[in-house]
Amino acid sequence: MRGADRDYVPAFGKDFLLPFFDPFVKWLGADRVRGKLLDEARIQSGHRLLDIGCGTGTFAIAIKRRYPDVQVVGLDPDPKALARGHLKAERAGLSLQLDRGYAEALPYPNGSFDRVFSTLTLHHLPIGAKRNALREACRVLKSGASLHVLDMAGAKPHERRRLPHWLHSRLHPKDNASNLILGLMRDAGFSDPQNYASDGLRAGLMVDFYRAIVTRHDPFLSVGHAVRDAAPTS
Repeated sequence: MRGADRDYVPAFGKDFLLPFFDPFVKWLGADRVRGKLLDEARIQSGHRLLDIGCGTGTFAIAIKRRYPDVQVVGLDPDPKALARGHLKAERAGLSLQLDRGYAEALPYPNGSFDRVFSTLTLHHLPIGAKRNALREACRVLKSGASLHVLDMAGAKPHERRRLPHWLHSRLHPKDNASNLILGLMRDAGFSDPQNYASDGLRAGLMVDFYRAIVTRHDPFLSVGHAVRDAAPTS
């Protein structure tokens, strides 16, 4: 799909499949592994958190339920997924900020978040977009703040053949190898990035867990990206 002159992959690959996205991801076991990622993030009262590629808002809502005194911001390019997220948050009685935008050009000022999360999103991006997304994540994090990533493990060809073509045809598993992701994190300005765990989902899928720290905040870390002081739009 295209929006604001950029490509994006809808939450379930096709718009008409969106109603099936949440139950399918739940069936895969995403709630469990996202919970493990959240456990490791050591969130504190008053933190401001960003969920990049929030889709229908499931993880952002889970964060807000568990930590009601933090500010949760979700970002996704898919307006239909965001509409579902707004409805889910309203039904849950939770206050969230869900913005439309792209990981490669975050509409937030430098150093404005304590934690940035990316769950099951990076594998949708080609390597150049991954690089820019990680630079942007580093830019919007405060000094001493951290990035937490959960994503598909880089698959070998025989592993990719286990998945239906419609599921992996738009993905970039060969660009999700651990050493490549860690190198991109270092290049983006993160300190001591780690692939600290792996886990399995249903359908033979494997996921990797990453964390990385910002030990300094330099507004010029993200070369070519200007400071974005404008307020984001919903």
